Amino acid sequence: MDYRGKPLLDRKAALKKLLGKKISGLQYVEHLKGDGATIFEHACQLGLEGIVSKRADSIYRPGQSKNWLKIKNRRHPALMRVAESFER
Repeated sequence: MDYRGKPLLDRKAALKKLLGKKISGLQYVEHLKGDGATIFEHACQLGLEGIVSKRADSIYRPGQSKNWLKIKNRRHPALMRVAESFER
């Protein structure tokens, strides 16, 4: 079934069901609603690379979109390595 035309929350529900079968190397992440700044702060405290914010009612579109934002934790080791490579 092609889920690209379905809203994000419907696609996530289908993915959760699929990943419930314990596919090695993949992990489902619950959809969080709330204040993005607070969620981002908690993600940084957990040592995560950042968060991706998506409109819950948006359908899938390849490439960049105004319906989602990636917010990066600048203190994450992966991003610090990138910054160091530009300083050289």
